[in-house]
Amino acid sequence: MTPPPARQWRVPPVLPAVKALGALVLVALGLLFAGEDRIQLVLAGLAAVALLGWALRDLVAPVRLAADGEGITVIQGYARRRRLPWAAVEAIRVERRTRRGLTAETLEIDAGESLHLFGRYDLDAPPEEVAAALEAARATAR
Repeated sequence: MTPPPARQWRVPPVLPAVKALGALVLVALGLLFAGEDRIQLVLAGLAAVALLGWALRDLVAPVRLAADGEGITVIQGYARRRRLPWAAVEAIRVERRTRRGLTAETLEIDAGESLHLFGRYDLDAPPEEVAAALEAARATAR
């Protein structure tokens, strides 16, 4: 049997740009409304730095999840990667939560001692679709 091809799921390419633009808007608003009180400017600057750090993570480690015949690779922490063989993966499921009329889906990969969560914007694909692809890769790897 031929092994399944490797698949990757990554952050949408436009997302880091949107975060960087948001940081610029925060700084501009901070400058516009700072007046004599510099606390607003400092808070806007800190929020902008945090947003830029988040955007930098998307550029440094855009691939959040990858799968092949031997297992999966997940992002862990800021930009580290962790390899999980298929035997270590206990469950792959999609969790749905509805709040205030909005439904959010999260892909959960349970690896026993660790739980890895991925949202729609981590994967640039619907979590349900990614879960199906992972289950198919897992089934052909056995």
